[in-house]
Amino acid sequence: MTTTTDVVLVGGGVMSATLGVILRELDPSLNITLVERLDHVAHESTDGWNNAGTGHAGYCELNYTPEDDQGNISIDRALDINSAFEVSLQLWSYLVSKGELKPEEFIHTTPHCSFVWGEDHVNFLRKRHGLMSAHHLFKEMEFSEDPRVLEEWMPLITDGRDPMEPVAATRVGHGADVDFGSLTRALVRYLESKPNFELLLNNSVTTMDQADDGSWKVSCRDRHTGANRHLEADFVFIGAGGGALPLLQKSGIEESKGYGGFPVSGQWLVCRKSDVVERHDAKVYGKAPVGAPPMSVPHLDTRIINGEPALLFGPFAGFTTKFQKEGSFFDLFSSLRGSNFSSMMGAGMSNMDLTRYLIGEVFQSAEERIESLRNFYPRAKFDDWTLQHAGKRVQVIKKDANGRGVLQFGTEVVAASDGSLAALLGASPGASTAAKAMIDVLERCFPGQMAEDGEWTRRLQEMIPSHGRSLKEDADLLNEVRPYTLSTLKLNE
Repeated sequence: MTTTTDVVLVGGGVMSATLGVILRELDPSLNITLVERLDHVAHESTDGWNNAGTGHAGYCELNYTPEDDQGNISIDRALDINSAFEVSLQLWSYLVSKGELKPEEFIHTTPHCSFVWGEDHVNFLRKRHGLMSAHHLFKEMEFSEDPRVLEEWMPLITDGRDPMEPVAATRVGHGADVDFGSLTRALVRYLESKPNFELLLNNSVTTMDQADDGSWKVSCRDRHTGANRHLEADFVFIGAGGGALPLLQKSGIEESKGYGGFPVSGQWLVCRKSDVVERHDAKVYGKAPVGAPPMSVPHLDTRIINGEPALLFGPFAGFTTKFQKEGSFFDLFSSLRGSNFSSMMGAGMSNMDLTRYLIGEVFQSAEERIESLRNFYPRAKFDDWTLQHAGKRVQVIKKDANGRGVLQFGTEVVAASDGSLAALLGASPGASTAAKAMIDVLERCFPGQMAEDGEWTRRLQEMIPSHGRSLKEDADLLNEVRPYTLSTLKLNE
C-alpha cells in the first residue's frame, strides 16, 4: 500500500510531536503522517520515567557553566539553554491559551536549586551566582550560605548534615518539573483532532529512498501483522531519540556520514513514601563526579509523573550497547560504517576514563547507590527507595576540524543540503528546547516559507512572541515574555 503525504515524522516523541504541531499551525492544509515503532507514543526517552523531567533552563545544572583551569566560569551555554527554554514556554502558553493544553497535566512549579559542599565548591557557586544574577535572564537567582535559609529551601538535604561543613545553594523559584510524556501525548491528541493527520503505531521504518525529484519513499512494516506500507513525502523528519542515528544512516544522505553514537544507560532511585516526598519541593543539582558524563550530574528531584508525586535521585549512568530501552544489544555495532569507524574508534580511545566510569557504575551495589544519595539526603533510609531504569541516551560522535572523532554533549540537527530530510541527534537538554530545535529545522529545511516577511514568520510571531529577536540581548523583551508564560502556565503560583 502506498500513501502520498506532505510530511513524514519518524518517532513518536516530543520532537516529532512539537514539529507536527508547529507545522499544523503554520499550514493547516499539510498532510502529516507520524510513524511510531511501539504501540503508543512517548514510550522511549520522552516517557516521564525515562528522563529527569527538568525544564532545563540553566538555573541549577552546574555542568552548563564550566570552570577552566584558571578559575574562569563560562555562562554562555546556560544563556543559550535558558533562552531556548523560554521559546518552549511560549509555544506551550500559546497552546494553553487556545485550549489545546492544560498546564496542570504536564508542568508544575518546582524551584531549581544548585547545592554544593566543601570550601572550593562553595567558592565556585558564589562566583557562578555573581556572574549569572548580573544577567537579566537569571536576575531572580538567589544565593545563600546560611544553613537556616537552606533549611527552608531543602529541608531533607540539610537534616542531619554536619553543621561545620561549608555549604551553599542557589535557588530560582519559578523552575519547572515537566512530564514530557504527558505533554507529548497531549500534542499528539491535538494533531489527531485535526484533519490531514495519520498516526501509524507498531510500524518500523525499514528503508528510506530518495527519488530523482527529491521526494522520499519511506517504507514501513507493521510489527504485528507484517504488512508493508509505503509513504511518499516531500519532507521527512527523524525524531526517534536514540533510534535517530540508525534511521539517519538508512537515508544515505551525504550529511549523515561520519556521525556515530555513544549510548549511555541510566537508573534512578525512586521514593514514593508520602512523608518523605512531602518534605522536598525542589530540583536540587550538585557537582558531577570526576569522569562522569554531563547527563550524570546527581540531583534529588521532586517529580509529578502521570499526576503522581515522587522523589527521584540519580541518574546512575552505565555502559550499554543498546540505543533504546526497547532496542537491541547489537545497536552500537550495527551503527558502524566505513564513514564513521575512525571517528567512533577515536572518540572511544580518547574517552577511556568515561568508559571505565560507566562500567563501574553498572556494578554499583544497592548500598553504594544509597550512600551516594546520602551525600544529598543524609538521613535517607534504604527501605524507602527502589531502583527504576531510565531511558537510553545516545551522545553524538562526529569528526572535528582535524578529522578526529570527538564525543559531544547536547543535541544537533543534521539536515540534507536540499532541505528534504532532517534528523535530531543527541540528548540533554533535548526535550526542554524542542520548540527552538524544531524552528531551527524549519529555517534550514523551509527557507522560502521562513523568509523574514513571510506568512510562516508572521504566524510564528503570534505563537512565539520573541521569534526573530534575542532574549539574551533584549531585557525589555524578556520582561514582556516571561510574566506572560509564567502566568499562563501557572509557574508563578
